[in-house]
Amino acid sequence: MKKLKEFDIPFVGLKQGKHQFVYQIDNAFFEAFNFDEFNSTSIKVVVELDKKSSLLELSFNAEGVVNVLCDLSNEPYDQEVGGELNLVVKFGEEYNDENEEILIIPHGEHQINVAQYVYELIVLSVPAKRIHPGIKDGSLSSEIVKKLEELQPKEIKNGKEETDPRWDQLKKLLTDK
Repeated sequence: MKKLKEFDIPFVGLKQGKHQFVYQIDNAFFEAFNFDEFNSTSIKVVVELDKKSSLLELSFNAEGVVNVLCDLSNEPYDQEVGGELNLVVKFGEEYNDENEEILIIPHGEHQINVAQYVYELIVLSVPAKRIHPGIKDGSLSSEIVKKLEELQPKEIKNGKEETDPRWDQLKKLLTDK
């Protein structure tokens, strides 16, 4: 991962109170992380920094669209993403990011890079199973969907299940004990 300088927030020169930083995320951002699961990306991330005397409170809010491939049909579609993340930044002896909600940075630091947090917020807001909306409502028509429908298990007709006769011989072995 390259360090993305535009995601550095220099908090030393800021007055106490709330400050807002807005980022427009595209595919170049994910290329810096060697992440290539998104075909295209258009996400707006708003980072609100609340500077207090002894700590910083960061609030991330992401909303937008990523174009991904459907896990069932391999058809590209636009998936809406959105999420929130709250992070407290404290000052200590050494850098420590073991707690996902609290970041400890050394006393001498004058800026914080939020690129990793933006990346994680977006990637984790995409559903684990990505299904094209056209599959859910039946409006998607493609060769893959037709083949999946052809290969799905057959329904029971007249109370008797249609089975492959080759399996019937094997089932007799189970009942002949």
